[in-house]
Amino acid sequence: MISLIARIVADPALAEDLAQDTFVKAYRNLAAFDTTRRLSSWLFRIAHNTALDSLRRARGPIASLSTLSESHAAHRAPAPAEPDPVEQEALRQALSGAMARLRPEYRAAMALRYDEGLAFDEVAQVMGIPEATARSHVHRARKELARALADAGWLQK
Repeated sequence: MISLIARIVADPALAEDLAQDTFVKAYRNLAAFDTTRRLSSWLFRIAHNTALDSLRRARGPIASLSTLSESHAAHRAPAPAEPDPVEQEALRQALSGAMARLRPEYRAAMALRYDEGLAFDEVAQVMGIPEATARSHVHRARKELARALADAGWLQK
């Protein structure tokens, strides 16, 4: 759950605080839990909403992915078949930077789908959106990430 929150707010320390808030909210609203549903989905939904509420309160600017290529003017050569650890770390940082520039709902959908391993119907339930929208968020996020990494020289266009 902390990884989902951290993906949304892009601040590990804040994510820990928000995870605590999530459990407090869950405890206070335990009577509202529908026992026919999965507890994990319910907790992820509370975590998702808590993280988004924090972003709304902070009202920090959301950067466009088009600025990624401007901020990373020096393009990297494509990685060889067996990348060394330094290149792997550089790619991880480039991917993390690109993820941080995604819209919050795209980051949340990606984190729920790939970090938490939820199915699209569960992603939709946690985010409170239709399943088709959850699929669309993940698809669009993957396209934006691919474009950002290609612009930074990591992928061939």
